[in-house]
Amino acid sequence: MTDENRQLHPMSRRFRGFLPVVVDVETGGFNPDRDALLEIAAVMLTMDEDGRLHRAETHLQQIDPFEGANLEQSALDFTGIDPWNPDREAVPEREGLSEIFRPIRKAVKAHDCKRAVLVGHNATFDHNFVFAAAQRAEINRNPFHPFSTFDTATLAGLAYGHTVLAQACKLAGIPFSNKEAHSAAYDAEKTADLFCGIVNRWLDLGGFPPPFMLDESE
Repeated sequence: MTDENRQLHPMSRRFRGFLPVVVDVETGGFNPDRDALLEIAAVMLTMDEDGRLHRAETHLQQIDPFEGANLEQSALDFTGIDPWNPDREAVPEREGLSEIFRPIRKAVKAHDCKRAVLVGHNATFDHNFVFAAAQRAEINRNPFHPFSTFDTATLAGLAYGHTVLAQACKLAGIPFSNKEAHSAAYDAEKTADLFCGIVNRWLDLGGFPPPFMLDESE
């Protein structure tokens, strides 16, 4: 089958040509320009032929604090991260982000999408840290949209009446362990399950695709 005759991946029509990628970061504070990025996880999503979203592989990187980075003790106590523990096998921001971005760019192409869009629970926080770190590391090929995000706190407030991740997961029937929370990979995977659940529920309720897209496919 030639490229001209190949059917596009269903994901390419679902989110305006964007590929949703779930991201969670653990940090040394709340200021993306001043405080250290310590962990980043990216959970890939895919879509089956019926238009249902599914969680795919998880990518995780431990990050060394950048030179001069601030580390708030309260943030370290909250996450339980020891930035100087050699067992973390942490790498500089440029290396860690490059390793995270590489499979994202590959997935964007595989799903016939134009670029990635960050999905996060309180997504602005994650988005700001990713972009601040990418700018410090002088990474030009950032796969994420520069300002658009999908925020599962907002979506969960709509779908389940609760914005806290643990409670929203509970209401959605997704197991959640408070002991495992506040690690980037765990929180990203639970956020991915929540996002997939909300999108798929909307599909089940008949909310997608809109009528004009049904007409186009006939």
